[in-house]
Amino acid sequence: MSFVNKFLLFCGFVSLLHSAYSAAQYRAYLRITEQEFTNLPIDIIIQAVASLTLILYKLVQVGDFKEIRAAVDLQAKSWETLSNIQSFYTFNHRGKALERDYCQPNPMFFDRSEKFD
Repeated sequence: MSFVNKFLLFCGFVSLLHSAYSAAQYRAYLRITEQEFTNLPIDIIIQAVASLTLILYKLVQVGDFKEIRAAVDLQAKSWETLSNIQSFYTFNHRGKALERDYCQPNPMFFDRSEKFD
């Protein structure tokens, strides 16, 4: 990341903060003069959009992005183990009210990942 890119990114953030401060100052001016707020002046809007565009462009240009590879993690798993999400197991449900001799099952009994390995 070169110094010029860092400097332009910093200038983008400073410009965006300045446009936010200008918008707040404009709203305060309208309150003091008891005028109704309709919209921001076009120069503040242009400055905010230009600053945001500069920030986004420099962040994408400067960043060292790496590929997200989900396939590497999923290669060792079978289709049966992908649907095995233990947080979805529900053992405390209305079925125990219907059965007098209901006993809570062991959650490890339902762990399908051990069966298919």
